[in-house]
Amino acid sequence: MKEAQGCESPGCLRRVNMSQFVFESDINNLLKLDAPITNGPLARWQRKAKENNIVSGSMSTSANTSGLSPMKTTNRSLNASKVVTPCKTPGKTKTPKSSKSSRVQGTPSKAGGDRYIPVRNAAQMEVAHFLISKENEQENESPTKKEQQKTWSLNLNGYDVQQAKVLRMSGKPLAAPEGYQNNLKVLYSQSMTPSSTKKTTRYIPSMPERILDAPEIRNDYYLNLIDWSSLNYLAVGLGNNVYLWHAETGQILLLVQLEGQEDYVASVSWIKEGNYLAVGTRNGEVQVWDVERQKRLRNMVSHTVRVGALSWNSYILSSGSRTGQIHHHDVRVAEHHVSTLTGHTQEVCGLKWSPDGRYLASGGNDNILNIWPSVPGNDAECSPLHTFTQHQGAVKAVAWCPWQASILASGGGTSDRFIRLWNANTGSCLNSVDTRSQVCSIVWSTEYKELVSGHGFSQNQLVIWKYPNLSKVAELKGHQARVLDLALSPDGTTVCSVAADETIRIWKCFAVDPAKKKKMTNQSSVLHHGIR
Repeated sequence: MKEAQGCESPGCLRRVNMSQFVFESDINNLLKLDAPITNGPLARWQRKAKENNIVSGSMSTSANTSGLSPMKTTNRSLNASKVVTPCKTPGKTKTPKSSKSSRVQGTPSKAGGDRYIPVRNAAQMEVAHFLISKENEQENESPTKKEQQKTWSLNLNGYDVQQAKVLRMSGKPLAAPEGYQNNLKVLYSQSMTPSSTKKTTRYIPSMPERILDAPEIRNDYYLNLIDWSSLNYLAVGLGNNVYLWHAETGQILLLVQLEGQEDYVASVSWIKEGNYLAVGTRNGEVQVWDVERQKRLRNMVSHTVRVGALSWNSYILSSGSRTGQIHHHDVRVAEHHVSTLTGHTQEVCGLKWSPDGRYLASGGNDNILNIWPSVPGNDAECSPLHTFTQHQGAVKAVAWCPWQASILASGGGTSDRFIRLWNANTGSCLNSVDTRSQVCSIVWSTEYKELVSGHGFSQNQLVIWKYPNLSKVAELKGHQARVLDLALSPDGTTVCSVAADETIRIWKCFAVDPAKKKKMTNQSSVLHHGIR
């Protein structure tokens, strides 16, 4: 009875409470090593302490109200020892030798003697458990289950977890827009773009291959003063003379010299076979010259003013004059003038027959573009199939597509500056682009399905366009004044430009692809062996 009463003395309770305070203080010091956990569940010892505090409060209240009893002393002492002991740490307490030591048998022997188990997030523990169990059960997975997991992984993550790497860039790189040229050297790339898988890029020289002098060339937008023959002769009208330059040998030949002092060459045009050259003059004459014999064959007079545009269609030679009329000449007969086309109110400055001979395109200073049918009968009048008025400036640049005979490209002057593509069969405009400068001439390239345009103010440049979207491929600069006319070499690899700065520049911008050239060489050698 005395021993039990001594256990409940105030001094004993103060020592037990002090031990409990020391234990809680140690736990709090250990918890300061990590950041405070606000959202996680309480630790086990915290839950036990909370429950024991509630039980201790209720037991002490009942003890104070009921008084001392000899029959309940031992039980009260045992309950008190359980209340003041927050937890029982294995290995840190000794076996009690008396009932006095049983009062504090769960108390740590020294400060900091208990271990600390950090609280983990429930989701993290579940992930860790899944990974560990996955390694143990991987061999027992059926193929169907693996396929299911792969499908789920692809749908949720966008990639297969089994093949995932530590550092992985997800998504595909964006492809470069068409016509973009990257000047930087790419060392590494995640994936090859479609443009890099094909050999679509080529080297386009920014400088001309050769520069020739063109003294006394007339700075007149409405004239057509150069043309390149199928026999590789370049004809150039300089003042009242016509010179021939052979591209292979470099030989220069004076072919035509007009007699009148005020007369000058206004236009030149080669026949398809390349042995006859037509020359239009200021006085309204149309001359036909034999290059081989260096002799004038015919002098056809039907116009009264200068002839600034010429175009051949087999034996029919069409000429456009300053009055706006177009004459058809049959060079085989004495009465050469077979037809007249009246569709322009001002000077005809652009004139071209389609490759198949079905259509004739004419552009004038009245901002009108006409498409005419093939040559009718003698002395017959006809009207244009299509009349386009979309251009806001003079239409000098007209050129037919060599691989699509019904596609026509036209370019407007300073007040228009547009290049437009037309379908001669339907009369519709297929595409257009604002070049931001005067369009003087257009030629097509069969090798790369592109077209080249010559321009005036302010850049005086040549521009290569991709067909049919008319995206800019390259710019060729060098002329100091506006480009007057363009011509394409017979092999389709070189463009010749003549400008008001009195120079002729040779641009090799359509070189044949080496692989295609090798293939063509092999085919020609096989054909040669077959003939032998």
